Amino acid sequence: MDNSASNPTAQGSLRVLMTGASGCIGHYLLELLLQVDRYDIYLLLRYPEKLRLPVADHPRVHILQGGLADIDQYADLLPTIQIAILTAAAWGGDEEYVFGTNVRHNLRLMSMLDPDRCQQVIYFSTASILDRHRQPLAEAGTLGTDYIRSKYECHQRLPELAIYPKITTVFPTLVFGGDKDKPYSFISAGLQDVTRWVGLVRFFQADAGFHFSHAQDIATVVNHLIEHPSDQGYREFVIGNPPLSVNQAVEQISDYFGQRIWFRVPLSLGLANLLIQIFRVQMAPWDYFCLQYRHFVYQGAVNPASFGMDPYCATLADLLRVHDIAGHPP
Repeated sequence: MDNSASNPTAQGSLRVLMTGASGCIGHYLLELLLQVDRYDIYLLLRYPEKLRLPVADHPRVHILQGGLADIDQYADLLPTIQIAILTAAAWGGDEEYVFGTNVRHNLRLMSMLDPDRCQQVIYFSTASILDRHRQPLAEAGTLGTDYIRSKYECHQRLPELAIYPKITTVFPTLVFGGDKDKPYSFISAGLQDVTRWVGLVRFFQADAGFHFSHAQDIATVVNHLIEHPSDQGYREFVIGNPPLSVNQAVEQISDYFGQRIWFRVPLSLGLANLLIQIFRVQMAPWDYFCLQYRHFVYQGAVNPASFGMDPYCATLADLLRVHDIAGHPP
C-alpha cells in the first residue's frame, strides 16, 4: 500500500490515477492497464477488498485508501499524475452523497491535477444526459434521478476547470459485463431473468431504440483513447454498438432461443399508459420522460470497430453467449 508521492517516477514511466477500479468497467480497464509496463498505477479505492484482480503484491500498483471525499489527503500526489481515469460514481443513496461524489469531489480531484504535467483525463459520464445529436439533454438536468442530474451538472461544469482541454469525456450506453473474476454490471446481473420473458415479449412490437456495449469493449475503446490523446483540446465519445430498435432486439433474441414469432401486437404509447394506470405502476418523472422519448440512440457512437479493432460483443447473440446463457442449437 502506497499513500505518498515521495518516490520519483521511473524514467519513461507514466503515473496513472484511477478511481472506480473495483466496479465492472473498472476491472476490465485495469486488466488492460496492467499489460502496459510503463504505467505506474495508483488506485483510489474506498473498499480495496472489493477489487478481485490479484494486485496486492504488484510492483506497479499502489492502493490509495479512501473515496473521492478523501481526495485532499493526496494533494501531494495529484499534481504528479500524468493520466487520470475517473470511473467512480455514486449510483444512489442520499442526495447529498450522490451530488457530493458525482459533482463536487470529481471536480475537486480534477482541479488538483497539474494542467502542464497531466497529459489526459478520461472522465466517465453517462449517455443518458445526451440527446440524439450528442448535445446535453435538458430534461436530464431537471427530471433525472439524482445520479443522472448529478452527472448532467458535472458535465456542464467541466469547462470551469483549468484541466478542461486535457479532458476526454466518455458516455457509455447500456453496459453489460462481468464474470467469475469481475463484478457484474447492474443490467447483466438481471440478464438471466429477462430471458425468461422472451416467450411472451416476442409477440409485441414497440417503437424504441437503444445502444449496448460490453464492458470489455468499453475498456478497449478507453485504452485506445489513452494511447491516442487529443491534440485539439476537449473531446467526447459515446460508446456503444450500432443502434438497435427494440423490435430488432426481440427478433435477434427470439432467433437465439429458437422461438418463432407468429404474430406481433403493437404496444402503443396509449396502451402503455393504460397498463400503467390499470396495474398502478409507480413511475418517477424521469421514467415518464423515457417512456415518451423512447429512442436513446446517438449519432456517431463508437465501439472497437470504429478504431479498426475487433469487438468482444458485437451482437446480442455474442452477449448472451459470453454470459453463458445457452441458446437453441443451430
